[in-house]
Amino acid sequence: MKSPRNTVKRKMSPGPCLLHTVPNMLRLPGTLGGCERASSNQNIRHRMRGDQVLWVPGSDHAGIATQAVVEKQLWKERGVRRHELSREDFLREVWKWKEEKGGEICEQLRVLGASLDWDRECFTMDAGSSVAVTEAFVRLYKAGLLYRSRQLVNWSCALRSAISDIEVESRPLPGCTELRLPDSPTPVSFGLLFSVAFPVDGEPDAEVVVGTTRPETLPGDVAVAVHPDDSRYMHLHGRQLHHPLTGQLLPLITDCAVQPHLGTGAVKVTPAHSPADAELGARHGLSPLSVIAEDGTMTSLCGDWLQGLHRFVAREKILSALRERGLFRGFQDHPMVLPICSRSGDVVEYLPKSQWFVRCREMGDRAAKAVESGALELSPSFHQKNWQHWFSHTGDWCVSRQLWWGHQIPAYLVVEEHTQGDTKDCWVVGRTEAEAREVAAELTGRPGAELTLERDPDVLDTWFSSALFPFSALGWPQETPDLAHFYPLSLLETGSDLLLFWVGRMVMLGTQLTGQLPFSKVLLHSMVRDRQGRKMSKSLGNVLDPRDIISGVELQVLQEKLRDGNLDPAELVIAASAQRKDFPHGIPECGTDALRFALCSHGALGGDLHLSVSEVLSFRHFCNKIWNALRFILNALGEKFIPQPAEELSPASPMDAWILSCLARTARDCERGFLTCELALVTHALHHFWLHNLCDVYLEAVKPVLLHLPHPPGPLQVLFSCADVGLRLLAPLMPFLAEELWQRLPPRPGGAPAPSICVAPYPSARSLEHWHQPELERHFSRVQEAVQALRALRATYQLTKARPRVLLQSSEPGDQGLFEAFLEPLGTLGHCGAVGLLPPAAAAPSGWAQAPLSDTVQVYMELQGLVDPQTHLPRLAARRHKLQKQLDGLIARTPSEGEAETQRQQRLSSLQLELSKLDKAASHIRHLMDVSPSPGEL
Repeated sequence: MKSPRNTVKRKMSPGPCLLHTVPNMLRLPGTLGGCERASSNQNIRHRMRGDQVLWVPGSDHAGIATQAVVEKQLWKERGVRRHELSREDFLREVWKWKEEKGGEICEQLRVLGASLDWDRECFTMDAGSSVAVTEAFVRLYKAGLLYRSRQLVNWSCALRSAISDIEVESRPLPGCTELRLPDSPTPVSFGLLFSVAFPVDGEPDAEVVVGTTRPETLPGDVAVAVHPDDSRYMHLHGRQLHHPLTGQLLPLITDCAVQPHLGTGAVKVTPAHSPADAELGARHGLSPLSVIAEDGTMTSLCGDWLQGLHRFVAREKILSALRERGLFRGFQDHPMVLPICSRSGDVVEYLPKSQWFVRCREMGDRAAKAVESGALELSPSFHQKNWQHWFSHTGDWCVSRQLWWGHQIPAYLVVEEHTQGDTKDCWVVGRTEAEAREVAAELTGRPGAELTLERDPDVLDTWFSSALFPFSALGWPQETPDLAHFYPLSLLETGSDLLLFWVGRMVMLGTQLTGQLPFSKVLLHSMVRDRQGRKMSKSLGNVLDPRDIISGVELQVLQEKLRDGNLDPAELVIAASAQRKDFPHGIPECGTDALRFALCSHGALGGDLHLSVSEVLSFRHFCNKIWNALRFILNALGEKFIPQPAEELSPASPMDAWILSCLARTARDCERGFLTCELALVTHALHHFWLHNLCDVYLEAVKPVLLHLPHPPGPLQVLFSCADVGLRLLAPLMPFLAEELWQRLPPRPGGAPAPSICVAPYPSARSLEHWHQPELERHFSRVQEAVQALRALRATYQLTKARPRVLLQSSEPGDQGLFEAFLEPLGTLGHCGAVGLLPPAAAAPSGWAQAPLSDTVQVYMELQGLVDPQTHLPRLAARRHKLQKQLDGLIARTPSEGEAETQRQQRLSSLQLELSKLDKAASHIRHLMDVSPSPGEL
């Protein structure tokens, strides 16, 4: 039977006791986020505990990603570039795309069973959020924490926009590596160190050789620097060098930041295109030369021969010119770290730009101290180290983005005016243009009506509005929400690093603007990757839409989704091929509960989560197991069953006491797992109880008892408690299945039943502690060992239908009582007949199969009359021959290393043990025949 996916929908409490929010990226639809393994589960559990719970759904506008998608779509469908449209027309296209595609994330959340307050759904471009963003900008500016300055910024030439530090991927290269970059006509080689000679002025045969990985920036060089203590260059201190391309004179300067042991010990200084060089240049009063334009082409400062060329095309032309002039000194492999734009895949350039910046040092110190003092707890705790490192090295935050989609910066240039006593542009900030005009009038001393104001066309970094989400979603700035119990969660599929970045921005802005921490604990979830550990990407064809896993989808539909996307033809071929390989028969229907359980079952919180459809499918089978178990229990209870109050339930047999103890232990493990956010502990405990304790053991053991009519009341009450408590423990992870089955249970007497399992009391470990008997569980583990030994004997002797008698013998007097309490279930679970105890001093029964449980316990199984030697011996021989052949093959195989060799050795041991059992079985059967074996018999 399939697990149902419909659930009873109840209005959630809007109280402020526990607050969840989900500022997730406006992702391309069809990707699987990571927070579902914690958010909805904790949400349901807290509500079941009686807490008032609010989970606010929301999404940010993902400025760069969304604009890029819409631009690509416009070009694909209409052959139109963004700048061919007005800003207003383009924004209408973005809103249209958002209305069509943006809702898919919320639809995925609904299908996943996320219990949100949909009436409060918000978006970072909504009116309320826009008011909050503007207010925050104005307040930060007035507090002196937001300023405009010309500085080096991370620049994506492909996007033609500044990007944040977190959007710069540091890609290590071992040496020469070819990369295919956006807008570059051919692949470009990186990981090479080029040596270039700078002739010394006045000495025809003297030169300083400089190593560089970026020869295209040579036109922007303004000096060469060496370490002051480097003896190789002391005689050149104060001299001048000729630029290898222009011949202009450049100073040779000394600076302690130069590392003399790297390369030649001499470095070129390009302040306009390197953060380190910018600092060095500032110390020596060097003026920067910007030679790379916003679009990645060379500027007019490079001369006519380079102007307008793509920077990597210009690189080759520059190298050719150096060769012609005899100033090229070769190249070599050079391991390096290359900054890559995570949004576009282009190499990040560092360009000097006039932008708006937020001063972060003071706010960052407060954020660092919040974690250090324990006021803010990061989970998992290993993120605390990254947090402290990040805030101890954070610079000012560039919040300007050269986009059209986003919150336009509420700053205005006063045209033809300059700040008093300065030649810099005059900028004013205001909530409205009217307010800005008043500020400008006061600043310039001129009537506002006479002034011309031009609003900054740039928009704010998406992270700015995302950082305000917990406040703006709950009414700020009109009112300041109490966020003492706020618990932020996110659907950022890019993993915990970006989430840590987002949380850091929230803490900085929140404490500055409201005077309070936005939360006291953070949960940094995992990134969901594919089964091979790759990041999910449409271009790889490995994206898993949760709706496809839940409902199933044919391969043809998956391929159609790819074709309807924005992949270019080359990417489409690769993605379609990968998709056919990964899902040759499409994706089978797995159900919501199975997917939720799979997401929660992975171990290390905060580490990457490798998800495979086959794994989810296995949990669908687990759902079916629970469904069938409840069908058996409900059938056994009957229509007239009346449950006892849980506190009055007393086990009538050792088996009843054992399963109730397992149930109490499971509740304790679930409670610990939820409190520590180790959801894998919760899933393991529930999986083990339902599958291995209840289904595999107790239900099988109790079946013979239930054959007696009328049914004894003890096991029925135990069955009901296992179903009731077990389903309530399961509800946060499998809400649909738990709801459907729990609604079918008979209600307990007294008081109105809860209308839904999601508001029924969550079982506490304390309330079930009186059932917990660890010593009894340890005793029963010995019984289970005996069951496994009996089953192994039955398999060895191929006793498929026979129910042989069994005897247990122990040399320890205490073991007699241990086994005596479980003789009947031992026989039932071992598929045997009567089970008895053999006195310690008694001789072993003749002709019975024997298996040791331990040094003190032996198990005997009757074979006489149950085994036909003429039939069984040839079967054993055939089986032995097959296993021996496998063993010989493994022995002949060349030993390997690592895990493969460990697995080989384990398989060798397993085969040798199995052969030993077969030899022993053959010996027993011959003994039954009371004849000697012929030479060719075995």
